[in-house]
Amino acid sequence: MTDELPRTNAAANATSGDQHPAAGQPLLRIEGVAKTFGTFRAVDGVSLDIRAGEFFALLGPSGCGKTTLLRMLAGFEAPDEGRILLGGQDIAQALPHERPINMMFQSYALFPHLSVRDNIAFGLKRAGMARADIASRVAEMVALVKLEGLEKRKPDQLSGGQRQRVALARALARRPQLLLLDEPLAALDKKLRESTQAELMELQRRLGMTFIIVTHDQEEAMTMASRIGVMNAGKLAQVASPRELYEAPRSRWIAEFVGDVNLFEGEFKLRDGHRLVIATREAGTLVAAEPRERVSEAKLSVAIRPEKVKLSRRGPVFEAGRETAINSLDGVIADICYLGGITTYKVKLDEGGMVQASVVNSARLDVDAYSVNQNVVAWFTPDDCVVLPS
Repeated sequence: MTDELPRTNAAANATSGDQHPAAGQPLLRIEGVAKTFGTFRAVDGVSLDIRAGEFFALLGPSGCGKTTLLRMLAGFEAPDEGRILLGGQDIAQALPHERPINMMFQSYALFPHLSVRDNIAFGLKRAGMARADIASRVAEMVALVKLEGLEKRKPDQLSGGQRQRVALARALARRPQLLLLDEPLAALDKKLRESTQAELMELQRRLGMTFIIVTHDQEEAMTMASRIGVMNAGKLAQVASPRELYEAPRSRWIAEFVGDVNLFEGEFKLRDGHRLVIATREAGTLVAAEPRERVSEAKLSVAIRPEKVKLSRRGPVFEAGRETAINSLDGVIADICYLGGITTYKVKLDEGGMVQASVVNSARLDVDAYSVNQNVVAWFTPDDCVVLPS
C-alpha cells in the first residue's frame, strides 16, 4: 500500500480488515522466500512467523538481505520463490496498494511542496476518503505524533525529528495492519534517536499494531523489539528475544555481531558432569557449562561477555551460594577506557590472549581503580561461558 497509487477494489478489500489470522496463527507468515538479482542471491529461503501486535526487528549488516526482504513484504519487489501470507492469504504477488501494509522509508520521502497536514492527508485523498473524514483523521494523527501547531509548515521548516514524525503519521494514517520501518532513526543524533525509540515503542503499544523495523544497529534492535531476526548473507541466522540472542547466541558470528564478546578457540577435552573442559591456546584450560544443544565438534569456541568478567588484585572473590568452580586468568592491564557509566579494561593474559572486562562505575571517585600495567586476575564462572561451534 503506497500513498502514490490509487485505491483499487483489491486494495479496498485488503484494507477493510478482511485479513485477520485464525486463532493461534501468526499475522504474517513468510515461507521459503528467496530473491535473486542477476547472480546475487539477496534473500535465500527465509521462513519466519510474526505475531499480531508484535514489535519485530530484522537485524544484520549492510548487504545481508534485510531491506530486500522488507521490500518484498511491502510489494516493491516480488519474490522469486516462496509465499508471503498475511492473515492466511498469499500476498506475494499483490501490488503495493493492494496490501494493508505501509512502509516508512529511511529518507522519509516527504513531498517538499506540501504542508505537514497535506503530507499526512496525501494517501487518504488518493484512497477517496471523504473530506470531513480526512480532516478528522489528520487531526488524530497530528495529535498522535505530537505535531500540534505545525500543520501548515513545509518539510524544510521542520527539524529532523519533526520530519520523521510527519512520515510516521502519514504511514499510520490509513491504519495498516502492518507497519514497516526501514532504518527510520539512522539520520537522528544519539539523544534524539534514544528519545524517538521510546516514543515509537509507546506508540506501538498504544496502537497494538504490528511493527517490523529494519536496522543494522544492535542496540536499537535490542531496545525496541520483543523479538529479533538476525540475517546474514541472505539467510535468517537466529530468531529470539533480545535477552536470548545476547545470552545464548547460536553461532560465533552472532555472538560477535550482537554486542562485545571475548572469544577463545579451543579443543574439547572431557565432560565433567554438566560441564565441559576446553583447552584453549590463548586462555589456558577453561571450564564451561554444557550448552542446552549438545555439541559434537572437537573444536569449539568459548564466549564470555565483558560484563561477566570480574577483576581482582589477588584472585576470585567467592560469594555465598555462588558457583565455586572459577575460571581464573592471570594477566596485566593493557588498556583502560572510561565510558561514563562503565569502564572497560583490556587484560593481556599470561597465556598470550586478551580479555575485556566491563565494570560499572558505582562511585564518583573509585579509589580502588586499576591502572595500566597493573597485575590482576580476571575470573568468571562456567555459567558465564557460552560454548559454540568454531
